[in-house]
Amino acid sequence: MATLRTPLPVNPGKGLGFMVLGASLHDILTRLKAQPHIYPKIDVTYSSSEPLIAPVALALTQNGIRLRFDGPDQRLRLIEVLNFARVPLTYKNVDLVKPQDENEAESINAGSPKPNGPAFRQVYHKLFGPTFPGEYLPPKEQLTYAAGTYVLSYPGVAFSFPLRDSAWSEKADFVELLSTSAASPANCLTIFDGSSWKEARKDLYTRPCPHPRSLALGGRGRDNSPDEIEFVKICGHGHIEMLRRSSPSFHLILSETTTQDLVAELGPPDAIYRKNDRRLSIHKARTRSGEQPQYAGLLVQPDGLSDTDRSSVNTTTDESDFEDAPLAVSSSGISTECFYNYFYHGFDIFVSCPSSLSPGLVPSDTAEDKSPIPASTDRLVATKLLLHANIPGSYPFNRYRRSRWFLDPEKIWADETTLNSESHFAVISAALQGAWRDTYTNEEQAKSLQRAMVLNRGWGDSPGSSCELLGGWEESGDASKRDTEGRVSDTTSALGNTELFGFPGLLFEVLKNDAVSCLTVY
Repeated sequence: MATLRTPLPVNPGKGLGFMVLGASLHDILTRLKAQPHIYPKIDVTYSSSEPLIAPVALALTQNGIRLRFDGPDQRLRLIEVLNFARVPLTYKNVDLVKPQDENEAESINAGSPKPNGPAFRQVYHKLFGPTFPGEYLPPKEQLTYAAGTYVLSYPGVAFSFPLRDSAWSEKADFVELLSTSAASPANCLTIFDGSSWKEARKDLYTRPCPHPRSLALGGRGRDNSPDEIEFVKICGHGHIEMLRRSSPSFHLILSETTTQDLVAELGPPDAIYRKNDRRLSIHKARTRSGEQPQYAGLLVQPDGLSDTDRSSVNTTTDESDFEDAPLAVSSSGISTECFYNYFYHGFDIFVSCPSSLSPGLVPSDTAEDKSPIPASTDRLVATKLLLHANIPGSYPFNRYRRSRWFLDPEKIWADETTLNSESHFAVISAALQGAWRDTYTNEEQAKSLQRAMVLNRGWGDSPGSSCELLGGWEESGDASKRDTEGRVSDTTSALGNTELFGFPGLLFEVLKNDAVSCLTVY
């Protein structure tokens, strides 16, 4: 059993060691998985039905730590230390608990009843100092020797002390009471953003985060790191506005924004994937000369099926190009088309020759300039954007930071609600179908063009992972691979088929729980 021996500094209101409040789930999990000798076991708990609404929890079971993230933004909101014997802690370079030798640590890890947290006197008189009275939480069952919990709060940090229920009185002096034998040493330490735990838990998962998502932006190298993207606004006609945390927005224009613009605004890509696969061209319908090709089941333009998500790790589909589509090649004859993978921004950008003019979000959304884009093989520009949701249990989980997006509410919405990355696809689909209904010849054509293509996630290489997924996946995986607690022991058993739905300029990859796993804008 691994026990962390390097002390982690407690920073009230900020974090525990490198685990900083506000950091993204992707950043924290990537850092933890990079140190398997220290964090050998990670349990990921999530809601399989509402993974983008319900909180996500990481339990470092062999380190006595639990981390809680909000669902929509996947940012660290709460840090809990549940076993002080497994994680040495310091506050202002002073140990919270006396360091134990290996034999003592092993006996406590094995289930010894010996208390392992700091005593009230250590916390109140030596380390953190006086504070306002806390709150008492009575036991759930009124037994003779039942113990409640007294939560002592400081700004950004709180300690939970077991307290014998029979000794509690609202008129009692809490300092005197917690100094007696009726109170046991702390069994939990909580780090949060707020003046007290009682105040912080009212809006724990919704309050604005004071710290950035990226751990790099909080360190010494923040001056050299690109600003993080808060939201991506999809405006139609290839116009995409990226709203940043502290810098002005970056306007990405498909078929116009160059690779130099991307590097200048977003920083160099984390990886580059060279495109070499061409599939799904079989679905191109044979049309008469001069007609636009159509594809079974998807209402898209010719490039819509291309390159839905071909990252350096083969995460999603590469629905490929067409036989007659020109490839950008270098002087040596090698294709220069590629994906710029921005894992820490949460998206990929496909770079190729300028393509046809992107459509609007709705038929009434007409472009001011309808002049065709000239074909050119000597200038590479951004032609597609792939936004990843980082949904727990999905195939590409934790390869990208979660990217949040929304469709321009001035052009389309549903029941006065903005269509965004947290919306169920059924709501998005109904709104888009309603907007494009008049373009269909008849109801039969509308149904035909809205058929989904099924994408099997169980084929090909499976992502390696040291995580144990505890949320399951509604209709996926082999039941024989699950244990009695419903845990999924490997990511392969959490895989399942996803479906692709297309609309002009947009391609959605949808999971079985109706969540959008990836949105391609072209």
